[in-house]
Amino acid sequence: MTGKTSDSVKNSKAINANRFIDVTCAIIEEKGKVLAAQRGPLMRMPFKWEFPGGKIKWGETAEDCIIREILEELGVGIQIRTLLPPSSHSYPDLHIRLHPFICRITRGHIVLAEHRAVQWTTRDQLLTLDWAEADVAVVRSYLDYRKAKGGA
Repeated sequence: MTGKTSDSVKNSKAINANRFIDVTCAIIEEKGKVLAAQRGPLMRMPFKWEFPGGKIKWGETAEDCIIREILEELGVGIQIRTLLPPSSHSYPDLHIRLHPFICRITRGHIVLAEHRAVQWTTRDQLLTLDWAEADVAVVRSYLDYRKAKGGA
């Protein structure tokens, strides 16, 4: 490999490192509680809590992505109720834009494919969990949304 090719590879990696990756997440509600998922030991940011979801594939809508990801990760079908505003977060080596959806489970029972655990949490307990940094803004946005709706 010549130095010129090596430099172009390095430069393309630098450019890609500055690009945002679009990711969806599901805020799944049931009986006044919200589902939080704990990342597994082999995942980035092991044992941190997050709203489950994943990367939007090329040509896929955010809505199709969240439905697919929740079926893959949790084994359940969901219905989207509301889309919250996107939230961006930069880690040292990764930039993500989260597209949060408030959802409800419509079919199936939760079976974990990637996460270590899930728990149903009351809204007032959400901020007590050790969240992945990118999810903290989503938690706050969700709580603000629910407060504006009168807690409904």
